[in-house]
Order: sequence, then structure tokens, then C-alpha cells
Amino acid sequence: MALRFIGIDPNSDTGQCPTVWVDEDTAEVVIQGWKADEALLTECLETGAVPETEGVVRIPVRMAAMLREACDAAERRAGL
Repeated sequence: MALRFIGIDPNSDTGQCPTVWVDEDTAEVVIQGWKADEALLTECLETGAVPETEGVVRIPVRMAAMLREACDAAERRAGL
């Protein structure tokens, strides 16, 4: 796995979360975020189940530019 670091939430008081990377081998965006609370998870489940191999996380909108950068890098890597 070749992770390319994109960025960490600039308002993180510990400098650890949320974080965005791109897996350059698979051209996937990798996100570390805050776990969804029960209320959010329940609302998400209204549109379908969340499989055991997946999770719901939250990241702040202030990281939108990082997500765009990660998506652009993944698309370039995938040749899209």
C-alpha cells in the first residue's frame, strides 16, 4: 500500500484526526474521522445497512479542499 498524505484537520487539537490520504495503489480516498454517534448512524441506516466491513465517520466541511485534492489525485491515478 502506498499512502499519499493529503492533510489533517487544521483545527485538530491533537494533530491526529480527521486525516485524508490517497492509496496510490488502488486509487482510493482513505479517511480517518470521528465515529458517528447512534443518532447519525440510525439516520444513515434509513437508506440501507452499513456492512460489518464499513463504517460511518464525520469530517468537518473545513476539510473540503483536502477531500477535493484527494479525489483529484485518486482520479488521476485511476486514469479518469
